[in-house]
Amino acid sequence: MTDPQVALVMMGLFIVSILLGYPIAFTLMAMGVFFGYYAYYDAERMQSIFDNRVFDLLVQRTYDVMSNDILVAVPLFLFMGYMIERSNILDRLFVTLQITARHIPGSMAVAAIITCAMFATATGIVGAVVTLMGLLALPSMLKAGYDRRLSSGVICAGGTLGIMIPPSILLIVYAAVSGISVVRLYAGAFLPGLILALMYVGYVVVRAILNPKLAPKPPEAETGVPFIKLVFMLLTSFFPLAVLISCVLGAILFGLATPTEAASIGALGSICLAAGYRELDWARLKESVYLTVRTSAMVCWLFVGSWTFSSVFSYLGGEGLIKDFVLGLDLSTVTFLIMAQLIIFLLGWPLEWSEIIIIFVPIFLPLLSHFGVDPMLFGILVALNLQTSFLTPPMAMSAYYLKGVAPPGLELTEIFRGSLPFLSMVFVAMVIVYTVPAATTWLPNLIYGQF
Repeated sequence: MTDPQVALVMMGLFIVSILLGYPIAFTLMAMGVFFGYYAYYDAERMQSIFDNRVFDLLVQRTYDVMSNDILVAVPLFLFMGYMIERSNILDRLFVTLQITARHIPGSMAVAAIITCAMFATATGIVGAVVTLMGLLALPSMLKAGYDRRLSSGVICAGGTLGIMIPPSILLIVYAAVSGISVVRLYAGAFLPGLILALMYVGYVVVRAILNPKLAPKPPEAETGVPFIKLVFMLLTSFFPLAVLISCVLGAILFGLATPTEAASIGALGSICLAAGYRELDWARLKESVYLTVRTSAMVCWLFVGSWTFSSVFSYLGGEGLIKDFVLGLDLSTVTFLIMAQLIIFLLGWPLEWSEIIIIFVPIFLPLLSHFGVDPMLFGILVALNLQTSFLTPPMAMSAYYLKGVAPPGLELTEIFRGSLPFLSMVFVAMVIVYTVPAATTWLPNLIYGQF
């Protein structure tokens, strides 16, 4: 058996292992060490059992991950998100935006999308946003007479926006994998994320205009708030979170701070925000730190395992074999992108976005130059694509998150059907991003100039 064939066996065993439910990070490391021992074994000299370069490789990859400056921002943004999640700002924010948007058709659904977008941007945790909004906004919309499918679709789709809109943890991880600038990636993702959010809002408004029964106008008694009181509500709920997000994102985009430095400010700001709402106590702080450490450790071990696995896979010739196979298909650029995005779309069903970005996206990166695809454009398409994994039946995790907290009587099939229009809008956004490259390049070129 040749080395490239051994590499294919290595990849096949890994896929079978994760489908059987083995821990992915440790499966990667185990496969990397096992096949690396074979790859680096020198039969011409006597070796002790531990005298093999694969162990040096494992140590080196671990050190590379722990010393990666880009990845330092991940735990800081995670801590910021967990603290904001526990500051109990969501209920204030939703009520304020609902009253502010009271003259817009489908005002409660519009407020829910904006709340989801802001909260998802601040936390980056899809499950937390969908669950909290399912507890807070869904009962309010159903009580107001909103269509069950429209209401559930709004929350499921809105909760995924944090994957795309900066400061996104997914984009940081992609930057670390691809080696491109985080700040340019953030600038490039800003307009596509905004376009998608506006498409969601536009869809809700149009549906409410065409069929007012889907989203009845709330009674004046519930939304008739004096102007001074409304301003006070905005100052105490909307603006604190908006200012925090704007400061963090603005510091990154305008070069005032590195992503790690901006994330540090965001983490400190989240503590101040929780203290300002009188929600800062030892239990919440300890829980936020614990969740941050747990999630960060998962991401870092995925990187260690992935880089060890990919190094051995490439050494055996697996990467070259895949590259030659794809190039031998004589695909056009559009066909290559469709194939790559289709594979990522299918991988989104059984795998988390972090696993896809760290393990499988690097397989496509060496092919981008051949097909003339900008790595930044490809990363934004991947970020949009991975939102579909949360919305596509039967593995739509957003729907399951929402079903777990939904009022009795709301069926899972209704949630699925409510998510499908928003799923189609994600695909439309992907087409827009590809056919109108200025949507991703205009802002980075404006701020930082062209390469």
